[in-house]
Amino acid sequence: MKMNAKFISSYDDYKKCIETKTPEYAFIGRSNVGKSSLINSITGVKNLAMTSSKPGKTQLINLFNIEDTWILADLPGYGFAKASQSSRIKWGRMVHDYLKNRSNLTNVFLLVDSRHEPMKSDLEQISWLASNGIPFSLILTKVDKMSTSQTNINVAKWVAELNKNWEELPKMFITSSESGKGKEELLTYIAEINKQILN
Repeated sequence: MKMNAKFISSYDDYKKCIETKTPEYAFIGRSNVGKSSLINSITGVKNLAMTSSKPGKTQLINLFNIEDTWILADLPGYGFAKASQSSRIKWGRMVHDYLKNRSNLTNVFLLVDSRHEPMKSDLEQISWLASNGIPFSLILTKVDKMSTSQTNINVAKWVAELNKNWEELPKMFITSSESGKGKEELLTYIAEINKQILN
């Protein structure tokens, strides 16, 4: 199903972002985690977010209006080795400023590659979100690239890792941009939060 999704604008500073009370959901993850592909998959709009085989394509805060009911924020990836140190620091500061200060930010979806064990940079990002009291959920991407048994093993590793520090685990979604797996669950979750906000 194709959603009514419109690009709003790109920003290099959260202070320049449009002011709105519309619930906003940020998508963030390591470079090349499949963020743009997932955004295009869940909205059903083929080139809404620019995909690239080269990581580091997203370098600004990109906002999209989804069905006039919520805003999707596509944020630059972290851990992009080929960018200069100064660029990485600048992107990191821009993203963290946005995440800490955006008043209508409702939830952060942190994307991690399901093919890998929990990575230090992902765990650091989780720790940072938690320490700043920012609500977040985990999205495991690219499950179509593995067998179901391997997916289950890797999900179990994530659960074990999170159990070390969390009494109640953050919400987790298992997704594939190729097959559409997890898409409905993710959109239902967003719709439920929006409903709670309206009430």
